[in-house]
Formats: sequence, C-alpha cells, structure tokens
Amino acid sequence: MGKEHLHDSHPDIVKRLKRAEGHLRRVIEMFDEGRSCVDLAQQLHAVEKAVGEAKRTLIHDHIDHCLDAATNGKGRPTDVSLAEFKSISRYL
Repeated sequence: MGKEHLHDSHPDIVKRLKRAEGHLRRVIEMFDEGRSCVDLAQQLHAVEKAVGEAKRTLIHDHIDHCLDAATNGKGRPTDVSLAEFKSISRYL
C-alpha cells in the first residue's frame, strides 16, 4: 500500500469496527438460531450504523487534518489536495 498513515482518531475507529465485527458475528448466530426478521433487521441496522459512523469519522478526520494542512501550505500541493478531497468525499 502506501506509507504508514496514522491519525489520533484511528485507534477509536478500530475499536468501533471491532465492536461492529462482534455484533455482525452475533447477527450470523441469530440467523442460525432462527430469530425473527425484525430482530435480525434491527441488529443489522446497528452494525450498518456503526460502520457508517467509523467511515464518517475517518473521512472528517482526514479532511480536518490532512487536507486542511495542505491548503494552509503545510502539506501537499493544493491541486493534489483538491483531487484527494473530491475522491474521498464520494464516500460520504
């Protein structure tokens, strides 16, 4: 991949994703147990929200730190930052 890239928010994002991973495993068990579709949908919604929040946190953190630094002359050139912003914003 690329060079190592770590933000202060990354450990919290990983914790959130590990929690979501545990919930997802539980949902799979619930299917095996024959739980109701309402219960399954509720749990899948919770997993989806957790993953979505992790993604939003990652993107907002990237915009706040990496792209802000670049536009203030402390990082990559502005044209590279603008292209990167356009690229990452499609995942919001």
